[in-house]
Amino acid sequence: MTRAGETETYDGGIAVTSEGLPDWLEPVDRAARTVAPEQMSRFLPPAGGAGRQSAVLVLFGEGERGPELLLMERSGSLRSHAGQPSFPGGALDPEDGDPERDGPLRAALREAQEETGLDPSGVQIFGVLPRLYIPVSHFVVTPVLGWWRTPSPVGVVDPAETARVFTVPVADLTDPANRAMSVHPSGHQGPAFLVASALVWGFTAGVIDRILHYAGWERPWDRSRQVPLDWRS
Repeated sequence: MTRAGETETYDGGIAVTSEGLPDWLEPVDRAARTVAPEQMSRFLPPAGGAGRQSAVLVLFGEGERGPELLLMERSGSLRSHAGQPSFPGGALDPEDGDPERDGPLRAALREAQEETGLDPSGVQIFGVLPRLYIPVSHFVVTPVLGWWRTPSPVGVVDPAETARVFTVPVADLTDPANRAMSVHPSGHQGPAFLVASALVWGFTAGVIDRILHYAGWERPWDRSRQVPLDWRS
């Protein structure tokens, strides 16, 4: 089933709308409209606007096993975060537009197309989460929520940047057997997911963890289970 929803249209015609979303996405849509920045992370953008503006596409689709998320794995040859799974995304370019309005939306779709070959015309943006901060890279990241209304083929566009593109069923992300706390050599701990032959941790895992929690999809899991990260992470 689908439902009626709200629509906000930005300059240039790009829209954020929950019109026609499948019913199972309603909890995510509701959470996006009500969650506060401090409920998402303790790392929030610096006062005064410092930081490099960027965006990621948190894309929900429907696969053979039900709802799923699109992820990609960074190339193992990269100097930073080699082999780390992530959402498609990257820094805003000037042509993306106003960072305070439609810039993050355009950047998320553009980067997803460049990295995975995704056809942006098949994506319905239905929400935007609060901006978050990645201290180690000084990125201010806007998570853009999308519904893969019309799926298109995806895959590795540039092997130098991306090792693989894959989807993960939400059922696997909520399975307590696939959950743990990652432990960085610095001592920092955060949620992690062992899914699709990958360890999802860091910023990406943190966003997924909060979405599952505030959408009411989270299942009790063992937070004492730890997975150590490599010192190069």
